[in-house]
Amino acid sequence: MSARQTYTRPVAGWWRRNPFYRAYIVREMTCVAVIAYALELLVGLGRLVRGPETFEAWLTSLARPWPIFLNCVALLLIAYHAWTWFEVMPKTLPFISVGGRRVPDRAIVASGAIAAVIASLLLLLAFLYL
Repeated sequence: MSARQTYTRPVAGWWRRNPFYRAYIVREMTCVAVIAYALELLVGLGRLVRGPETFEAWLTSLARPWPIFLNCVALLLIAYHAWTWFEVMPKTLPFISVGGRRVPDRAIVASGAIAAVIASLLLLLAFLYL
């Protein structure tokens, strides 16, 4: 290396060298599934505005094998995305004490996940019975 040449650190593949960074990149890439599903719902909303026939045609197109498969993959990725957010909660919240003792991180993560499952079930029940 000559005296005039500036050292540049290689940045290609920086995230593959450390398991923490690999998990970080996977977690961040799951947002693509969140965006794709949000766009799918927006398209459905647009079809609903256009009329019942258009909306029914959209629903029929979603009943094919490929969309079902892609929605199942999206569900798994979105569930992982949500779980990683629950894992971050104890790191971002101020310390919570009950009876002078700090609430364990696992209890905070579990309570967030349980609250999300209960809210999802309530929405499902409301959708099915209302």
